[in-house]
Amino acid sequence: MLQHGNEAARPAGAGAAGTAASRRRFLTAMAGAGTAVAAPALLTGCGSARAQGGNLQFWNFYGPQRSPDPAVNAQSKWFTDLVGKWNATHKRQIDLVYLPQPTYLNGFKLPSAFATGEGPDIFLLSPGDFLRYYNGGVLQDLTPYMDRAAVEDFGSTLDSRKVDGKVYALPMEVEPLAMFYSQALWEKAGLSEADIPTTWDQLLDVGDRLRSDTTAGLVFETNPGYYQNFTWYPWMWQGGGDVLDERGAVAFDSEATRRALGLWQDAVRHGIAPRTLPAAGDVIGGFKGGNVAMWQQGIWNVSSFKAFAPDYPYGVFRLPVPEGGEYVTALGGWSFCANAQGRDPEAAAEFCVWALGSMKDDSIDRMVDWCVGAKSDVAPRASALERGAAKGGYDTEVMRKFKDDVFPGGRAEPRYPPVIYKAISDAIQGTMLAGRGVAGQAERAAQSISAYTKSYEGASLV
Repeated sequence: MLQHGNEAARPAGAGAAGTAASRRRFLTAMAGAGTAVAAPALLTGCGSARAQGGNLQFWNFYGPQRSPDPAVNAQSKWFTDLVGKWNATHKRQIDLVYLPQPTYLNGFKLPSAFATGEGPDIFLLSPGDFLRYYNGGVLQDLTPYMDRAAVEDFGSTLDSRKVDGKVYALPMEVEPLAMFYSQALWEKAGLSEADIPTTWDQLLDVGDRLRSDTTAGLVFETNPGYYQNFTWYPWMWQGGGDVLDERGAVAFDSEATRRALGLWQDAVRHGIAPRTLPAAGDVIGGFKGGNVAMWQQGIWNVSSFKAFAPDYPYGVFRLPVPEGGEYVTALGGWSFCANAQGRDPEAAAEFCVWALGSMKDDSIDRMVDWCVGAKSDVAPRASALERGAAKGGYDTEVMRKFKDDVFPGGRAEPRYPPVIYKAISDAIQGTMLAGRGVAGQAERAAQSISAYTKSYEGASLV
């Protein structure tokens, strides 16, 4: 449903006037995003989407690249093999363009390219950024290229990628959040499996027992951005809170929000959680170096542990809940999108569906190879999840825990535009690191969100 009942049509993408208007909307959407300055991009071929004649460009942060991490190399190979197979069987060729992850996730490179009409023909998109690009008029409708059976195979994983029943992005993975912990540090502190925390109070108490001068007892994301918001949402949801209610009305200023902000603030204030990420954010390095006892992270790190630290003893558990709350975790994951204003939107859409959204065995098996081969994820399609399980992809204790215990309580990452994301981010940063009062920050963010939604025009925010 649409915020305040606005039935906004899909932004015009054809014609000079429609294109110019879309780009203006895009530039407006970029305001207040709070993103960092982009690092120089490493490109395969030229940097401009228009500079290579007829070849389509596929921008991504996986490959081609070479890394000391075997998991990263496996993911890069999956992408290069994917594009190579397409190019070997299709007239319309695709060039794979690699951008470093910090540039892609927190830089201006991608939105700036679209704002100037230089956006890639195919690109990766997270749910949190969906509306920025949909409202900018650059997402091609993929529905005409999909069989009904394929749409049904994805099920609810398409909900945050749909507008008015049409599919504008195809998820390649589902990535639930959980708490990772060091079994060695756990035992060193005299803790057992019986001490796995199930409540917030227990989490802080265990974190306090695990911490030392060189070890963070508990790690929450500290860097502002869509990712930090993504990791914070479950703590708000568990207490029954939300940013917007099911009708689209602003609901952020609530007891549940204040409690979630207070949890992160208390963890930092009492020295249980650090103010900056250990090991410069290197999860595997932080655990191996003994710098971290518990870290809220996603299922994707299982493949990194397997490839980079196969003998390291660690475990995972569901996110603890507040008193009177219910378990919820956040489900992330990236999607393939086609540029509606690109060189050949039809071919780009055909590629996305061929790669991930066909009922053919190659398409389903390709997703299986990504989710339980190159990476460690829950497959977003029922058929791929079933095949992945039959292949043994969820047989290990940790992957079985994610599939059977962590994932079932999941909720999709919201798709809030930059202004809403920034208001929430400011509240998290202001309470967690600046020590400001949670009530005032929750109220201030709610006021900013309310002011924005009153004039918002675009697809449904919820």
